[in-house]
Amino acid sequence: MITIYQADSQHIPLIQDMAKIIWPIAFGEILSSEQLAYMMDMMYSKGSLQEQMEKKAHKFLIASKGKEPLGFASYELHYLGLPQLKIHKLYILPTAQGRGIGKEILTYLETEGKKTGMKNMVLNVNKYNSKAFQFYEKQGFTKIKDEVIPIGNGYVMDDFTLKKKI
Repeated sequence: MITIYQADSQHIPLIQDMAKIIWPIAFGEILSSEQLAYMMDMMYSKGSLQEQMEKKAHKFLIASKGKEPLGFASYELHYLGLPQLKIHKLYILPTAQGRGIGKEILTYLETEGKKTGMKNMVLNVNKYNSKAFQFYEKQGFTKIKDEVIPIGNGYVMDDFTLKKKI
């Protein structure tokens, strides 16, 4: 049985360990090794994760089976002051993919969104990550726009923004 629980700052090393495994596989063919390293530091350094949790009010989740971590997610309620839940991160370890864990996390988030009065879930997905894009489409998300987001050091995130009514 899969358990999904709220994570906090004590879980930062676990989130970092999972990201170090997931990101090179998910983005290794999409991003240069330099951009990958830059983004890992920008998003997953201890200071960055603490800021996301403590100052930006991003809520983190861990999915596990027993004591075995399987993946993680982060989200924000009332994104841009609107009744929408923004999924900032949703990553499943490669060895755990295809077992319905991502779908369970999305169900958890949809339930959380409904309980808190959110009308939509939104997220960004890299335009060239077709596996993730197809997964989200199967879960009822639709593309609402293309977005190029400068992230510093001359790099951008070249994404689709997806939305699902809840």
